[in-house]
Amino acid sequence: MNRGAGILMPITSLPSRYGIGCFSKSAYDFIDWLKEAGQCYWQILPLVPTSYGDSPYQSFSTYGGNPYFISLEALIEEGTLTEEEWEGLDFGEDPQDIDYEKLYQGRYPLLRKAYERSNITQDPEYLRFVRITAGG
Repeated sequence: MNRGAGILMPITSLPSRYGIGCFSKSAYDFIDWLKEAGQCYWQILPLVPTSYGDSPYQSFSTYGGNPYFISLEALIEEGTLTEEEWEGLDFGEDPQDIDYEKLYQGRYPLLRKAYERSNITQDPEYLRFVRITAGG
């Protein structure tokens, strides 16, 4: 039996300029650090959307991904958002505390803009994914 060490840390705890940790450069940097430190595992909390109480253990979906984990940096890099669009938003003032109300009010309009600009509905791989997950 092989043994290995790791760490338990939710994605939300990663450093971020956007009010909550997400799958951004800081996540990749953390994985690189884990590897350098000889760690084998990164245990995370569920990745589902949170509902009442903002708990990952109380979700309205078993299969959906939490939109808070979408990297705004990646959307800026791909050109579906601009830095100016998020700069004026208030994601909370305390980096040690996640303000879910401000995230909800600020992030969803940004994600909607990025989606509308993405032309994702024209991407054959996306359409294939939708067809497969819909059971067709």
